[in-house]
Amino acid sequence: MNDELIVLYEDDHILAINKPSGLLSAPDRYDADATTASRELEMEHGRLWPVHRLDLDTSGLLLFARTEDAHRALSLAFEAREIHKTYHAVVVGRPSWTETSCNLSLSPDGDRMHRTIIDGAGKPSYTDFAVLGLHAKMAIIEARPRTGRTHQVRVHLSALGYPIACDSLYGDGKPVFLSKIKRRWKGDESKERPLIARTALHAFSIEFEHPMTHATMRMEAPYPKDFRALVTQLRKM
Repeated sequence: MNDELIVLYEDDHILAINKPSGLLSAPDRYDADATTASRELEMEHGRLWPVHRLDLDTSGLLLFARTEDAHRALSLAFEAREIHKTYHAVVVGRPSWTETSCNLSLSPDGDRMHRTIIDGAGKPSYTDFAVLGLHAKMAIIEARPRTGRTHQVRVHLSALGYPIACDSLYGDGKPVFLSKIKRRWKGDESKERPLIARTALHAFSIEFEHPMTHATMRMEAPYPKDFRALVTQLRKM
């Protein structure tokens, strides 16, 4: 099993992991044979049923069911908006608001780049945002999606004018270098490595009712090295 797949919680009914960026959550229609978190985990943990997905570049908390009954219950809970997810993102720009919401309707796979597009005829989509910190020319944002559309957090932040750093679909896709955000940085730019070079989005936590015991479950996924490095440097500014 991939050593970067960290199991956060496991019982007979559910499994939660901290997914690294660069790994698909589960097989998709574009590459049915690709390496995925679900396939890697099944080698050790047996059959799994995905109940939600994270984008390829997005790191963080990913939940699987271990039985059909648990999968059915969790799927119904997602449909009823009874599962609450929280994402942390680093965005380009400094919002003037402390909290805001976005309710732009979205349609997936809406153009030749397979992007989700803002579409008045699309599915209703709602995301609540809060600023966790303003640093240099960037901000750390908490996103709480109330619906689960493809790329929802990324599209809504871009529509608000604050695209996620390094997002190649909805932003400029440029890696973040310390030399570009820190005043009076001293170093050799020719040897500098980026703080982060993938979409700066992390699925931080999830809260839900256990499908079998009905206990309230809350789990958090620690930041991976690249996201932590970026946030740490920003908080020093």
